Amino acid sequence: MIDSLIAALLTLLLKAFAAVPYRWSARIGAALGGLLYCIPSRRRDIVHTNLSLCFPDLTDAARRGLARLHFRHVMRSYVERGVQWFGDRERLNGLMRLESEIDLSSCSRTPTIFLGFHFVAIEAGCMFYSMANPVTSLYTRMSNRALENIARTQRERFGAVMVPRNDSARQVIQSLRKGVPVMLAADMDFGLKDSVFVPFFGVSACTLISVSRLARVTGAQVVPFTTEVLPDYRGYKLRVFKPLQGFPSACVTADAAQMNAFLETQILRNPEQYYWVHRRFKNRPAGEARIY
Repeated sequence: MIDSLIAALLTLLLKAFAAVPYRWSARIGAALGGLLYCIPSRRRDIVHTNLSLCFPDLTDAARRGLARLHFRHVMRSYVERGVQWFGDRERLNGLMRLESEIDLSSCSRTPTIFLGFHFVAIEAGCMFYSMANPVTSLYTRMSNRALENIARTQRERFGAVMVPRNDSARQVIQSLRKGVPVMLAADMDFGLKDSVFVPFFGVSACTLISVSRLARVTGAQVVPFTTEVLPDYRGYKLRVFKPLQGFPSACVTADAAQMNAFLETQILRNPEQYYWVHRRFKNRPAGEARIY
C-alpha cells in the first residue's frame, strides 16, 4: 500500500516535470542537487571517498567542487526522468544528438551487445535508441515493485523489452540469436559471484565477467556506448563506439580489465557525470579492509 502510494506520488511529480520546458526542469534538478550537497549524508561521503580513490592527484578543493557538480547532475537525472518516461517521441528526438562510429542498422544482422556505463544520462540514451530500433535491455530490480512496474512500462513504450538482470540469461541469448541487440551495463559492484577484481583508476574493483561469457557463447560483438549531458541545457548526446577489439579473449580477467580501461577514458571526458554515488569498491579482495 505504501509502495503504491509512493509510486503514485512520484509519477505525478515526474509528469509535472515533463509538462514544463526541459530547460526549466533541468535547472530545477540542478538547483536541488546543489542544495542536497550542502546537507551531510552517507551518499555525499561515498562520493568523496570514490573521488579520493580515483583522483588522488586532485586537491581537496577540486574534488569537493567535482562532487558538488556531480550532485547537481544526479538530481537533474532524477528530475529529467519526467521527460524521459512521459515525454512524447518528437520531444525526446529533439533533445538527443547521435554520434555513431558504426552503422546501427547492421546490428540486426550481427549479434550485438551494447555495453553501457552508468553515466547520469544512460536512461536517455537507451530510450532514444529504442525509438528506432528493437532492443532487449537489462535492468536492476527496484525495492518498490509498484514503481518498478511504472518504470518498466514507460521504458518499454517505444518497443524495448525490459528484462530483470538476475533472470536474463536465456532471454538475452534468444534475443541475440533472433538478431535483436541487447543493452546492458556491467560497471557496478553486484557482488563476488561471476566477478573478478581488476583495476579501476588503479584501485581493485569487483567487475562482472558476464559480458565476456555472453559474447563468447553467442559470438556477439560488444559495442560500447555512452550518453552525455550537453552543456547549456541543450539535451544529450548518444555516442556509439566501434566494437571492443579482441573481445572476448581467452581470459575473462583481461576482458574485465579492458572494459574498465575503456570506461576510464570516457569518465575523464566528463568526470562529474559518472555515477559516483554508487559504492563501486564495496567488495574487497581477501585481506583488504573495507573502504566505506
